[in-house]
Amino acid sequence: MSEGKITELHRRRRAVVYVRQSTMTQVERNHESRARQYALRDRAIGLGWPSGAVSVVDEDLGRSGASTDGRVGFKDLVAEVGLGQVGLILALETSRLARSSADWHQLLDLCALTGTLIADQDGIYSPGDFNDRLLLGLKGTMSEAELHLIRARLDGGLRNKAKRGELEQNLPVGLDRGEDSLITLSADEQVRHVIGRVFELWRRLGSARQVVAALREERQPLPRRPTGQRRVSWAPATYRAVHGFLTNPAYAGAFVFGRTVQRKQLDEHGQVRRRSVSLPVEEWSVCLPEHHPGYVTWDEYLATRERLRNNVRPRGQGGGAAREGVALLQGILRCGRCGRRMQIAYSGNDGRVPRYACVRAHHLHGAEHACQSLGGTRLEKAVAAAFLEAITPAGVRACTEAVGELEQQHQQRLHGQRLAVERAEFETGRAQRQFDGCEPEHRLVARTLEARLEAALVEQERERRKLAELEARHPEPLTPAERQALARLARDLPRLWAAETTAPRDRKELLRTLIDEVIVTVEPAPRRAAVQIIWEGGARTELTVPLVKRGTERNRTNEDTVELVRKLAVHTGDQQIAAILNKQGRRTGTGLPFNQPRVASVRVKHGIPAAPPPDPDSGLFTVDQAATELGVTATTIYRWLRIGMLPGEQTTPHAPWRIRLTPEVRARFVPDVPDGYLPLDDAAKRLGCARQTVLHKVQRGELHAVQVVSGRRKGLRINVSENHVGLFDQ
Repeated sequence: MSEGKITELHRRRRAVVYVRQSTMTQVERNHESRARQYALRDRAIGLGWPSGAVSVVDEDLGRSGASTDGRVGFKDLVAEVGLGQVGLILALETSRLARSSADWHQLLDLCALTGTLIADQDGIYSPGDFNDRLLLGLKGTMSEAELHLIRARLDGGLRNKAKRGELEQNLPVGLDRGEDSLITLSADEQVRHVIGRVFELWRRLGSARQVVAALREERQPLPRRPTGQRRVSWAPATYRAVHGFLTNPAYAGAFVFGRTVQRKQLDEHGQVRRRSVSLPVEEWSVCLPEHHPGYVTWDEYLATRERLRNNVRPRGQGGGAAREGVALLQGILRCGRCGRRMQIAYSGNDGRVPRYACVRAHHLHGAEHACQSLGGTRLEKAVAAAFLEAITPAGVRACTEAVGELEQQHQQRLHGQRLAVERAEFETGRAQRQFDGCEPEHRLVARTLEARLEAALVEQERERRKLAELEARHPEPLTPAERQALARLARDLPRLWAAETTAPRDRKELLRTLIDEVIVTVEPAPRRAAVQIIWEGGARTELTVPLVKRGTERNRTNEDTVELVRKLAVHTGDQQIAAILNKQGRRTGTGLPFNQPRVASVRVKHGIPAAPPPDPDSGLFTVDQAATELGVTATTIYRWLRIGMLPGEQTTPHAPWRIRLTPEVRARFVPDVPDGYLPLDDAAKRLGCARQTVLHKVQRGELHAVQVVSGRRKGLRINVSENHVGLFDQ
């Protein structure tokens, strides 16, 4: 280790001083260590090398010695040693040259072959000498072990602090750290509102891409805050930003550590590469729910992760305007497995039987199978039935509630836009103060501040226009006349829906007035489809639709037929039930028409009790019984039921009517004509309107009417002298 190892042969080559610090932080702060390394140049001159023959390699400042990745200076040094151009390598410690045994021994082997010496602060070594080589090998091993020990100490302290939830991590936008190091929600009201809006849209839409589309449609930017900065900026919504809000556990109030792990692998060039691999929740090193306030609960966060995982890939193209095909759910049916729009195919002899399938992943991304497929007949019937049910008077109330929810959402958007205007006004005020504080003569600064002020004024005006547009689109509450129109629509729409004159395109347009989207998931056992109807306004309805039976299931009676038998058996005998089922075209599981024994077999098999004997005190009458009680013909009763002037109920088409004759109903049927009551034609002339208009007024309760049941003046009589409570107002 003496200077006697240096010969003239070594001095005829170059002396190289290798300078390295592991991180940029060390480069910025540890100036003394770097100065000591550069001072090795003077040592080389002292050992007999001319100053022109001493070079300094410092390209690797800020690079770790754990590998040669990115260390251009070390690679050039090894190349020069292999070419025999270096006589002496000087480094403060051997760890400066390499902390990897593979890199270190490669350098030693080359130095031994070319006779290159290595010097550190302890002495000079000849890698060709056995004793020196042994000592250098030991120093290299200690350098590698030292790196491992340093990492172990740092990582252990880090993890121990993380287990207590006290490790200070970079917080995403929307969360701040107070002076006491506690995490709180952002003090910026607009930031809190927009992040809450993202989660609200996710709950309603269930798709990150749909959330992005909704935010862009609303022209709602999202807050951004780069790592290490405190100021919040705003940018248009992107899928990456929305996905980050949904998957970051910090927004669920949880402290987590160790969500990823570093894995090594060889790339196509044979180089070792590191990549981060996300771990499942159960493998996270630290997970502390309810660590700080959040925007959602921990359970909702886990459900969001599961839903995003089930969505798998971005949704395929689909939708669009209603077209001429008979497929009722064209453009609004979405796969419950991957979130894509489902495609339509037609089959059958006439090519008019729709079938829905999700095949985008199979066609576009090479998936082995399509997600799912199902026939459209039963699915469309179930959705149409739910739609028509929603238009009944009870459904009209649901519509008004949806309108109320729409109003609430509009108010939330207004609140968010008012916050945006407030922020724009603040930025304008700050730019104005900066411009006013500038000396007018200092035009170099004044021009820049003036441009900032103009940009702030433009942004403020843009936000104010957006607020004005939102206020102009304010949904108006339903007036009494509009509520009455909804009630009339509920009464007439089923007949309009089933009419032959209604085209498939018209049905689709009607469907889209209330239904925003339908999500379907096929369940193989039992074979059925779980259906979610998403109504305009965000409300949801869940249905279960049995699918076409396979194998032995084909001989079973349909579930909807069994359910109808269950409803009819409450008050109808087996013989009459069989007649009703046959009139509706229903058949047994083997395709036979129904009769009394077959209906009884269905009842017994499914545990349905037979209809009890009629109760004379129930107040319910058949058409013939009601005609006898009221002293009119059955034809009159049917006519009054058909036009909605007599209260009655029918379990299913072709089922017997059940009419409840209360004292109020009986009082409407009188033997003689009361004073002031006119026949329908005379009432129409008196009022100056058509006969049908008079009947509509009677139905709406605007005119009072009675039915005369005896004498030559039998029939409907209407009081046109004054308005009374409606005759058939229920």
